[in-house]
Amino acid sequence: MNTKKMGFNTKLIHSGVFEDQFGSATVPIYQTSTFKFKNAQHGADCFAGSSDGYIYTRIANPTIRALEKNIAELENGYDGVATSSGMSAITSVYMALLGTGSHIISTASVYGPARGVLENDFLRFGVVADFVNTANTNSIRSLIKKNTKVLYIETPSNPTMEITDIKACAEIAKKYKLILVVDNTFATPYLQKPLNLGADVVLHSVTKFINGHADIVGGIVVTKEKELYKKIRHSMVYMGCNMDPHQAYLVLRGVKTLALRVERNQENALKVAQFLENHPKIEWIKYPGLKSHPQFKLAKRQMSGFSSMISFGLKGGLKAGRKLMDNVHLASLAVSLGGVETLIQHPASMTHAAVSKEDKLKAGITDDLVRISVGIEDVNDIINDLEQALKKI
Repeated sequence: MNTKKMGFNTKLIHSGVFEDQFGSATVPIYQTSTFKFKNAQHGADCFAGSSDGYIYTRIANPTIRALEKNIAELENGYDGVATSSGMSAITSVYMALLGTGSHIISTASVYGPARGVLENDFLRFGVVADFVNTANTNSIRSLIKKNTKVLYIETPSNPTMEITDIKACAEIAKKYKLILVVDNTFATPYLQKPLNLGADVVLHSVTKFINGHADIVGGIVVTKEKELYKKIRHSMVYMGCNMDPHQAYLVLRGVKTLALRVERNQENALKVAQFLENHPKIEWIKYPGLKSHPQFKLAKRQMSGFSSMISFGLKGGLKAGRKLMDNVHLASLAVSLGGVETLIQHPASMTHAAVSKEDKLKAGITDDLVRISVGIEDVNDIINDLEQALKKI
């Protein structure tokens, strides 16, 4: 079935799906490490790349390929590379695009481990990284050097909820011959399409919204062009960062309801954000769907919705934030995000704990920052839970 010209919800369900010999209504789990060749010539052709046959699951697998094709089509990309985790997706991109002497510019408040692996590991191999508030495109321009290879942005950013202008970054990348990579985890392809706005590579932790049920860990990379796809797949295969077929099956199952879940997530999030914005114990709040957000107009132009991630600070700082998190009952005190359940956590001491105090402050990750991922529960129950916890501060 050619789904390229069909609607997004149709693509969620049918893109990448193939019919097996038994007529399975869903993509089967090909839980195998290796595949038999028809004959010696077929095996040689597979290794030479002149046949579409499968060889070994680390290289490719029918269940995994179905997911890769599905997400690639949702992102309007050339093809996808599924990985064992969001971090293996990020690392595969770094490995494919950076080398000794390379320079990368990244969003300062990017996911903690995505920053940490550059500062602690890639630095050992001669890769230099600069971290900046990419919402300020002038700051990006000021850091570009002759050896700059990659501009890596996360928008909305984790956990500061900054919005970076993807189209403006694409223009900068084109002018200086950089590869623009966008982490689209918070927005998903349902709300934001970076490749349409000029990005070269888009990636996701599918652990989050795309799977949506907090029961797998996985990642995916989608490229605009064939050559970048080949480089990143080569990197993934040789590092052994492949997704497992059962992981892929669960993500394929989860992605079918992406639009339904995200609509409910963000409908709830706006009401929760409005509640918090008007609460006397809240010092500040950042949610792209609030007109008080400094980049509300950009978010509205660049995205078709505002997702369900909220960051806020309480009067009373860290002590008050801990009191809130220790007293919620419905919301779970846990990292990760984008699932059907509401989660709350403290980035400075949890997801971004490895980032230095100085760098956290530069990135806007203050000790009072609390991050909430709003789920699909009845919104009154979420608000009532926060209300009773706030009363105990």
